[in-house]
Amino acid sequence: MSIPLCYKPPGLLLHSPRTRGPLLCNHSSSFSKQEQTHKNWTGLKFIRGKKLLKDLSTWGIGGPCNYFIQVLDQTQLVSAIRFCHEHSIRFVIIGKGSNCLFDDLGFDGCVILNRIEFLKKEEPGLYRVGSGFRFNRLGVHCSNEGFTGLEFAGGIPGTVGGATYMNAGANGQETADAIHSVDIITMDGRLHRLNRTDLNFGYRSSSFQDMQKLAAITAVKFKLHPSGSAKRRQYEYMERRRISQPVGEQSAGSVFRNPLDVGVAAAELIEKAGLKGFRVGGAMVSKMHANFFINCGGSTSQDMLDLLDLVKEKVDQKFAVQLKEEILHVHPYCNDVKSKQR
Repeated sequence: MSIPLCYKPPGLLLHSPRTRGPLLCNHSSSFSKQEQTHKNWTGLKFIRGKKLLKDLSTWGIGGPCNYFIQVLDQTQLVSAIRFCHEHSIRFVIIGKGSNCLFDDLGFDGCVILNRIEFLKKEEPGLYRVGSGFRFNRLGVHCSNEGFTGLEFAGGIPGTVGGATYMNAGANGQETADAIHSVDIITMDGRLHRLNRTDLNFGYRSSSFQDMQKLAAITAVKFKLHPSGSAKRRQYEYMERRRISQPVGEQSAGSVFRNPLDVGVAAAELIEKAGLKGFRVGGAMVSKMHANFFINCGGSTSQDMLDLLDLVKEKVDQKFAVQLKEEILHVHPYCNDVKSKQR
């Protein structure tokens, strides 16, 4: 799961993660041909033009990014953001890349890989966790220690930061229900701590998605409660996922949000439209779970975009329901922005 946050230099257009328009772009129309690794004044090591985004995404799709850097702690993240800010380089911060569709052309900016992965138990049931920590690992850990609230997380690919940003949820639980506070960095490099009462959450939405000055989530504190059945419940959720979802395939998890006030899940609508197993190039609607689209071999970003469009059109025609993407399309640059907006 990725945290779709970016610096916005003049001319940059940031489209809402709730639309299929390009997530990031500006007026640049070509990539640097330079391929090198170098250290800048911050002491951080950037990789130029070599890192393939397909290696950073669970879909296995995406070309090279202009800049790439991996950060291991909050200090490195602040330095990387300041470097991008001072050099007018737009950036995207990702974790596991489990809800991102990168373009085959790559990304003409900086991709910051979040590896802030600490886990600290401050008191029984109170955990402070780095935003790059694997969310499924956290869910298993807390359940094994006998605390309830994050059992569902054991089946959620992605990181703590991404789950918080998107308010990930399953099996009647949501990330927001367990949040105590969230640490963030703003664009001016300042650190802030937001309490749960300062934040609003909804279905796959959070206050963070509307924060114009937000640069990154760095840590999240969770407040959980003792439960003798947490471990068993977490195991049951994992088993249910194993037999109902294409766990071993290259996918991005659920691609569409369940429509509100309809009473029918997106997967059921897609299946009833006869689209299970439907394929466009190397992209296919899973035969096991219709809201999972898989890269079944050599899928391009355009294959996946075309499949998304086709499924939306068929469901709309048959049921008059307009599906909305849960995944995020990161566009390489600002060509034909208007024609790509939805």
